[in-house]
Amino acid sequence: MSTKLHIPHVRKSLVSRPRLIHKLNEGRTAKLTLVSAQAGYGKTTALSEWVKQCRSVVAWVSLDPQDNDWIQFWSYFTASIQEREPGFGLGVQSLLEIGPSTCSEPAIIELLNDLNGYPHDLVIILDDYHVIELSAIHQSMIYLLEHLPPHIHLYIASRTDLSIPTARLLAKGELHQIQMQDLRFQLDEGLIFFRETTDLGLSPEQVKTLFQQTEGWISGLQLAALSLKQSENIADTLQQFSGHQHHISDYLLQEVFEHLPQQTRDFLLETSILNRMNASLCGAVSGQLDTQTQLERLEQMNLFIVPLDDHRKWYRYHHLLSDFLQQQLFRMDPDRWVQVHIRAANGLEHLGFDEEAVEHYLEGQQFQDAVRLIEKNLHMLVQTKSVVLIRWVSVLPENSFAEKPMIELFVISVLLGVGEWTAAFRRVKQATIRFQALEGKLAEVEWKQAMGNIYFFHAITAYLQKDLEQTSAYFGLVEQYMPEGSFFQTVGRNRYQGYDSFDDLLAHISDLQAADAFLLRWITLWQSKQEYPFLGFLCASYSKLLYEWNRLEEAERVAAMVVGRQDMLPFARILIQISISASRIQQAKGNRSRATALLTELKSQINSPDNELFMYRIEAEQACLSLRQGSVQEAKDWLHRCGMTHTDEVSLNRVSEYLAFARVLAACERMEDALYLLEQLIRMLDKEDRLRDRIQVLILRSMVLQRSGQLEEALLQLETALHLAEPEGYIRSFIDEGPAMAELLAAYGKRLQGNQWGDAPLVTSGYVQQLLQVIQVTSQGGLPVEQPRKELLTDQETKVLLLIAGGLTNKQIASDLNITGETVKFHIRNVYRKLEANNRIQALQRAKELSIMD
Repeated sequence: MSTKLHIPHVRKSLVSRPRLIHKLNEGRTAKLTLVSAQAGYGKTTALSEWVKQCRSVVAWVSLDPQDNDWIQFWSYFTASIQEREPGFGLGVQSLLEIGPSTCSEPAIIELLNDLNGYPHDLVIILDDYHVIELSAIHQSMIYLLEHLPPHIHLYIASRTDLSIPTARLLAKGELHQIQMQDLRFQLDEGLIFFRETTDLGLSPEQVKTLFQQTEGWISGLQLAALSLKQSENIADTLQQFSGHQHHISDYLLQEVFEHLPQQTRDFLLETSILNRMNASLCGAVSGQLDTQTQLERLEQMNLFIVPLDDHRKWYRYHHLLSDFLQQQLFRMDPDRWVQVHIRAANGLEHLGFDEEAVEHYLEGQQFQDAVRLIEKNLHMLVQTKSVVLIRWVSVLPENSFAEKPMIELFVISVLLGVGEWTAAFRRVKQATIRFQALEGKLAEVEWKQAMGNIYFFHAITAYLQKDLEQTSAYFGLVEQYMPEGSFFQTVGRNRYQGYDSFDDLLAHISDLQAADAFLLRWITLWQSKQEYPFLGFLCASYSKLLYEWNRLEEAERVAAMVVGRQDMLPFARILIQISISASRIQQAKGNRSRATALLTELKSQINSPDNELFMYRIEAEQACLSLRQGSVQEAKDWLHRCGMTHTDEVSLNRVSEYLAFARVLAACERMEDALYLLEQLIRMLDKEDRLRDRIQVLILRSMVLQRSGQLEEALLQLETALHLAEPEGYIRSFIDEGPAMAELLAAYGKRLQGNQWGDAPLVTSGYVQQLLQVIQVTSQGGLPVEQPRKELLTDQETKVLLLIAGGLTNKQIASDLNITGETVKFHIRNVYRKLEANNRIQALQRAKELSIMD
């Protein structure tokens, strides 16, 4: 709405305020000027007057509650500058238009880069910032202020103090404050106001009385003037002005309101619900005809109405008047309150303002109309207004969209995306019951699609609860109801969503044996599908699992299943996972140049609005690869440009990047900084139950402590890591540390042999020797030793193999183990693959050769 970007028009003031103008001018030496006072102190008027004589380019945004959305807020912020400089921020706008990311950095960094290149001084004014409550906006604003170029000045007008920390800005002289005492009229200004703007003929003593009672409150003085014009006895009226300001405002507003013609009172009451209004909207809401004349008459009366453009087409009421009128309307006539909201919604929808129309439909309890507009704009809302969508759905009656499965499904997807797992789980259960009841009411294709999608969300909830068996059961239902897979399997795959457990399954699932069976089953089932990008996440995770178990050839084959598939190419989150896995495999196999090339090629393949965030992840991996290849200087160069510090607040979505950062810190001999950062990581990961990442942090801590000369502490850290890793068969996480790890493992092995800790050992000597053997072979340039085949079979697979040796049929095995015949076939296929056998006889022979059946 372009009127939000116009500098509000105010009448030429006859009251010169040089002190306030000087105070506002001083703000041009600071990053942030905060103009803070309650309603009625003339914040907007003061800034509008100041802009007239300001020599800088000024961009203006008038905020309202609908701007309490990250994308909308920053879109208007950027658009306000584009109003003054049409070519500004095109890159920012393109990032914002495509949709949100859980991380806001790319758009804000792009905005800062454009501001840095802006050729002139620029003032950006945000009016009514107090309506902004979303923490994500406040966090972005903090980042913006920290990096704001010196020739850009931000002015914020707010009724309240800011919800962002300002102490540092104040200490550095980068915050300039204009408060209530600066905005209120001084006595000399009050005398001029009554002398020059009214014909009341008040004496200096009467003005002084009013001034003392209103404490220089500008709106109070304006209201007093309006009221006194209606008074037959000015002296008596003056005596009644007493008490606190909110009491004065109530009295004065009622006095002014009651003396207006009935037609004007009706017009004010009914149009007060509009955030912004023009003649067309006012006519739709009030039913009156000559609404443009009404608006102009209110302006002539100085009745707290603000024109929003120079053509006098769009207006808004002063918040003080709007709040009063809405309270009056709701209290006097609740039914009328509902009806004007309905009329406002119809008028806004007719003008194409669907989002504002939904707000009024909800207030008017026209829930089906609200749902209709939500469904019409659903894809846009999910991409750009997820917070607004959740708020709307939370106030809608459940039955209002009971037959609109896509709305429910999108709400569930948003809840899962923002981490509201408990609420999502509850809605999944409720939606399943409602969707099942829709059978026969919807077309069969539509109903099956709804059921397939809801079963996909059941699978996600089971997965998030680490129940892979139940996840598989629901994937089976997805296949049954929607063989081509759920639409939601591909939503957001080209966006940086922050920490996403499905991107890297091993970060969430601790049981690697269960993960092995789960991944192999679904990769086998889905690999023949031609348009099925969701498969890429499973292949990436499985290649990482096989890599961890040092089964490099198998890991390479699984990664190769994805590379080059056309359905994977548009999805940056898949490409980055599979390419990083493939690079590590090539480095482990000794193909250094190929390992480097894969990451270089990956950077050119990423085509995403969140490109910069993906680059952070790739460059962190490149820094680790440089260290493994002995190119310390390249890693140091990355250290200085990556933008991270060891005191950052760590988060799950950047664990791998901070691990890389700690590794490079240690390589630069910044041991204390590395240990501090690793301590923050381990605290977070302990709370979040992320086994793989905990193991890797502990391993790196042991390495850093060893290099720092703290051998005893290093061995304790290593023991904890080994204790966690042994049951799952972790190998590469240790051996990728190279000779330094071999030295530390050897020292630990000696302690273990001598049982120098006195208690029962936490780690078997066989596991330690296995790791040492692999490191020795790898360091000598031989082929990496793969895990002994005996350890590759799960307990269930071993049981199946023993029953095969006993001559049992598949049906008998199923009965004996209390599993289905399909599950028996699944385990047998696994046994054949792992033992490189084609039938039962070969499998039994290989098992004997490998001493699996001692």
